[in-house]
Amino acid sequence: MQCLIINDVSSSVKIQLSRRMLLAGIGAIAAKAADPVWRSEELRRWPAPEANQAVAVDASHFYAIGNHVIGKYDKKTGKHVAEWACEKGRPLIHLNSGIIRDGIVYCAHSNYPTVPMVSSIEMWDTRTLRHSGTHSFGIVDGSATWIDFRQSRWYVTFGHYASKAGEPNRDARYTSLVEFDLEWRRLQGWAYPEALTAKLGTYTISGGTFGPDGRLFCTGHDNPEIYVLQFPDGGGSLVLESSFPAPNPGQGIAWDGSEPGVLYSIDSRKREIIVTSVKKA
Repeated sequence: MQCLIINDVSSSVKIQLSRRMLLAGIGAIAAKAADPVWRSEELRRWPAPEANQAVAVDASHFYAIGNHVIGKYDKKTGKHVAEWACEKGRPLIHLNSGIIRDGIVYCAHSNYPTVPMVSSIEMWDTRTLRHSGTHSFGIVDGSATWIDFRQSRWYVTFGHYASKAGEPNRDARYTSLVEFDLEWRRLQGWAYPEALTAKLGTYTISGGTFGPDGRLFCTGHDNPEIYVLQFPDGGGSLVLESSFPAPNPGQGIAWDGSEPGVLYSIDSRKREIIVTSVKKA
């Protein structure tokens, strides 16, 4: 990003600058037109009674995530092979999106719909599904809804709601993406663009994961579409690049690292796992 400040220039220089600005504007329009357009194609579905919040996936299994339950399933057959569950609030209340990293399921967790909002990251061993760890944020600005890991950094979205579950004078516009280091120290954060938050109604950003080319793919709570974002060249708001229809009505999503271009999601109403191919059109 370049900035130019000129107080006094000749007419010829002004003309040259105008031409350059015009060409720059044309270039920006061309670049915008060149933004990739994405399309999705449903490949298959698996029944999973636990799937009312999100799904995580590794090379051999997918993990259906509910408020305080996780079901482990074989990717090839859809067979249920293990489960972890607790009573509500003992100790967990509301699990959200999850990822798999180094044999551990990491899930964003909050006390939704209670305020003040309290959030944590919860962990399970993928082999045994035993609860293996927790990192508490305590009371923070928003409710943790999704987590991902990229280039030695953790990313967590903290959502706000325009409903009884929300805090006073807050709505989806106050939702933010926060970057942490490996010791969970906050490094920086970004707001979501209003062009996106205006689509979310009384809910917030429910799912998010980094995909091809480092782009960020996000979902709302119930809209059957996926939003593609990038980090800004400057300023504190993410940039909405595009959106595209998807078979999943919002909620958590996860890329399959063992199958490039394959995205897992859920249909919370039908309690199903959806496997989708996502490609540039």
